[in-house]
Amino acid sequence: MGTVIPLKTNSLRVRLREAQQHRQLVRLWRGELEHGSFCGYVAGIGREFVLLWVVGDSIGFDGLYALRHRDITELEAPEKHHRFMEKALALKGVVPRLPRGFPLDDVGQVVEAASLQAPVIGVHVDSEDEQEVCYIGRLLNFEDDGFNLQEITPDAEWLREPSFFAWDEVSTISFDEPYAQALLDVAGAAPALEQGDSGIGRAH
Repeated sequence: MGTVIPLKTNSLRVRLREAQQHRQLVRLWRGELEHGSFCGYVAGIGREFVLLWVVGDSIGFDGLYALRHRDITELEAPEKHHRFMEKALALKGVVPRLPRGFPLDDVGQVVEAASLQAPVIGVHVDSEDEQEVCYIGRLLNFEDDGFNLQEITPDAEWLREPSFFAWDEVSTISFDEPYAQALLDVAGAAPALEQGDSGIGRAH
């Protein structure tokens, strides 16, 4: 059984690195952002983010998530039910494919690298009530204090104006998610943008 460790200092990076080296299935919590947890394999560790190959509730691949270290409040390594989950993944033929050399030292690196890995990414931002809100779309360009995204709505419709996200509001970047890919499959190719002011679109 894994041990749940409250995290305050550099012990987080040490435990994550050990889990990565031993290819352990882990579970982590972000108590200030959400009530749920993430389960998966550690795919990379940087100064600001950790990359997690996430196992979803259906015991299958649910995307890659770059999570800020400072948001993680607890870590269980190995995950309490890891033996069952590893056997279930093996029976399904699901093999974790962990990207190598993925940059995780700052959010700009993460956004750029994720956009090179997948046609659309999930941008999770801190909302006013301190809960994460997710937007999905394709990267357009960078600015000094953030970046622009062309979003897909929850109804799989492309927005025609860019949405701007400031670096300091982004808490998580996700990519290769089945949900995001399904939205893209239905939405099809992105239409040309209309001229107008950047804003925030529709959360998922």
